[in-house]
Amino acid sequence: MSDFLSYEQQDHVVTLTMNDPKRRNPLTGNSAVDEFVAALARIHADSSVRAVILTGADPAFSAGGDIRTMQQQAAPEVSPGRIREDYRGGIQRLPLALFNLEVPVIAAVNGPAIGAGLDLACMCDLRIASENAKFAESFVKLGIIPGDGGAWLLPRVIGMARAAELTFTAEMIDAQRALEWGLVSRVVPHASLMDTARELAARIVVHPPLAMRMTKKLMREAMHTRLDTLLEISAAFQALAHKTAEHAEAVSAFLEKRAPRFTD
Repeated sequence: MSDFLSYEQQDHVVTLTMNDPKRRNPLTGNSAVDEFVAALARIHADSSVRAVILTGADPAFSAGGDIRTMQQQAAPEVSPGRIREDYRGGIQRLPLALFNLEVPVIAAVNGPAIGAGLDLACMCDLRIASENAKFAESFVKLGIIPGDGGAWLLPRVIGMARAAELTFTAEMIDAQRALEWGLVSRVVPHASLMDTARELAARIVVHPPLAMRMTKKLMREAMHTRLDTLLEISAAFQALAHKTAEHAEAVSAFLEKRAPRFTD
């Protein structure tokens, strides 16, 4: 990773940091999507990675779409067909890459998460917020729609009624309201945010990594699959899980009253 996204691994946890603080870490008009997709592919292929923390360089988590890019897209010479393809080949690759990643992802929201920045947080599995965090689904304020999947993501996180209120008003909510609405699971002092994220990641990575990846995959599938279909997938995954070395180690450790030891 070079320009936008820093990639740092400590033991089994990768921390991805959006690193364009002067522009408040925008997700368009730069190399953000390409770097995210490359980083997530690297994580997916690395069995030593068991959890990911995603954050932004202060003061913002992400301001979402770059306004200058929007202005360019509104120019008469840019056709609707071109814009459609730009979305499909651009920012829409990001929710797909994060949705398909089998490693749990924690969004450590350090500051404002606006528009696509809020949607990026919703693409993650868990969200914790600094007291400085603010959230807005602000697309209609600019006369556009959530083109990055926000209309699918946000209702699944906070429910349709609250997602509609946040989307239709385009108003900003603070971290405490986000906690009340279930958008985040906790709010912590700004200085404690990354320590809290790392502590949460540590509670995840102690578990068998293959089982964790399959469990996340099942939870993602459950978001849009019938119960009978999910049960069939679960039976197949369970047949695989029962034959893994990590399952044998977990059972042995439980019976022997010791901590399990899982290898990558």
